Amino acid sequence: MPQEPKRRHSRQRKGKRRASIALKISAGIVCSNCGTLNPSHVVCKNCGFYKGKAVIVRKEKKEKEKNEKSP
Repeated sequence: MPQEPKRRHSRQRKGKRRASIALKISAGIVCSNCGTLNPSHVVCKNCGFYKGKAVIVRKEKKEKEKNEKSP
């Protein structure tokens, strides 16, 4: 049979061990088109560009349509 530990690890020892396991926030990159921060290797949610190319084409409402709909 395998051996068992004689004593339990203290809370302090457990905390020391887990201190280095903490999650870190990854640094974002600046979008070359609009300048917002995005995660790396992800299409920009603001403008739809990735590596300087339009991947997602967004439809923008014209100002005239906005003015006509509002009374």
